[in-house]
Amino acid sequence: MLRSMYSAIAGLRAHQTKLDVTGNNISNVNTVGFKGSQTVFEDTLSQVLRNGSAPTQDTAGTNPAQVGLGVKLAGITTNFSQGAAQNTGRSTDFMINGDGFFVTQNGSQQLYTRAGSFDFDGSGKLVTPDGGILQGWTAVNGVVNTNGPIGPLSVPYGESLAPVATTSGKVGGNLDSEAKVTTPPTAIQTQIEMYDPQGNSQAINYTYTRTATGWDMQVSDSTGPLVLDDGSGVPTTTKKLTFDAAGNLTPPTDATLKFAPRNASWPAPVTLDMSKLTQYGGKTTVTATEQDGSAMGTLQSFALSNDGTITGVYSNGLRQSIGQLALATFSNPGGLAKAGNSSYSTGDNSGVALIGVAGTGGRGSLSAGALEMSNVDLAEEFTNLIVAQRGFQANSRVITTSDQVLQELVNLKQ
Repeated sequence: MLRSMYSAIAGLRAHQTKLDVTGNNISNVNTVGFKGSQTVFEDTLSQVLRNGSAPTQDTAGTNPAQVGLGVKLAGITTNFSQGAAQNTGRSTDFMINGDGFFVTQNGSQQLYTRAGSFDFDGSGKLVTPDGGILQGWTAVNGVVNTNGPIGPLSVPYGESLAPVATTSGKVGGNLDSEAKVTTPPTAIQTQIEMYDPQGNSQAINYTYTRTATGWDMQVSDSTGPLVLDDGSGVPTTTKKLTFDAAGNLTPPTDATLKFAPRNASWPAPVTLDMSKLTQYGGKTTVTATEQDGSAMGTLQSFALSNDGTITGVYSNGLRQSIGQLALATFSNPGGLAKAGNSSYSTGDNSGVALIGVAGTGGRGSLSAGALEMSNVDLAEEFTNLIVAQRGFQANSRVITTSDQVLQELVNLKQ
């Protein structure tokens, strides 16, 4: 009789734990990045009342008679399935689509989390609400070395990007082969801004004039035509462009032109690529397509790509990498130890953290402006709540019944 009472007590304890786990899941139904847990029960040792026997030629075999001694908690497992996405519109909210954890540093401890709600601290570092610092690789001159050690990630708002002097440019498009020679000549002009070493802009004009043999081209600034170097060794202010029957520049060596800006501090010359110029029948579409200089710029905003690269957007229109988030995976995520504040630490059975780039090595991709919500299913949790309640209630009835039977035994003496 006492055995049944002790078995029921074990059942009460086990179902109380199930209630605790279910209650914790329900309380975290709206916790960002939370992963629900579930309990697993197993029976304890059994007392053998009669051993079994093997069959013989004359007798049949018998099964052992065993009475169980109750239930115990086999384990509490964490469900790491993907939670639902919630758009927030905040540039510092990140979400992992797939496997992986954000890596954070809290004091001397390295932690891992699925909660991607970050913000800036006073020094520009990306931090968690409890002060953990997001880890990754910081770019050097726009280049991220993901083979190096990880460290704190920051977005240096207001950081200046030094100006870059223009050293090359490109022109492209079509010059109409049916264009007529007119008197006075009709000029086609396109303009582009170039920059000196101090980041000061200077308007450079490309002017094309139709001739009997092709086109004349001039490069000029606000004060007039610039001296050109077309490779002939003879300085000129006019470059003669000729095209073959297919509409391509001829000879091909004519596709490069150099000119020296008048600014004495400007590193000369500027090399102009004209290989994309054509002369086909049709509308004239010639334009200055690009140049490699830039003015001074300051960081104004940033964007996150799927591989975790943080790209800064500067006031001069340039975009440059300023860092990249690191993600960690584990051989057995279920072995991670919960460290509070929606974070995990490495456990004895989790394996070591495999840190790398999002989208590689089984790691998920990243999205900005969204958060992963809890993966708790309320319908399932309420069902578990009912099951745990009934299990607790049934075990308490066993204790009550055993007590009544013992009372009857005591009353026999009377």
